Amino acid sequence: MQKRDHPTAAEVFLRAKKRMPSISLATVYNCLEALVGWGVVKQVNLDRAPTRYCPNLQEHSHFQCETCGAISDVDTSFDGRWNLPPGFVVYHAEVTLKGLCDKCSSQQSGSSRSDIHK
Repeated sequence: MQKRDHPTAAEVFLRAKKRMPSISLATVYNCLEALVGWGVVKQVNLDRAPTRYCPNLQEHSHFQCETCGAISDVDTSFDGRWNLPPGFVVYHAEVTLKGLCDKCSSQQSGSSRSDIHK
């Protein structure tokens, strides 16, 4: 809960294994599912990647670095206005921003944007 790195279930399992060598991956999945159900953590689904888990329960979005894969929380204040067809009601919205984190952008500062995706 203290870390803000958005781990996958497998990463949580590897961390838990250090303290509880007999824990199973199924137990970790069951615990994470329970924590999500109780509203203690949020699931974060990015494209086709494994589900990640976020302990930050405040309204926020996520930034995913396209080079190193790091995921960071981003405060994205929203005024509640979308251009939706009449009668549509939004109950939940997720926004993911993609680009380069500070570390990766400084390493690739000499590259152009088109060079990054080659």
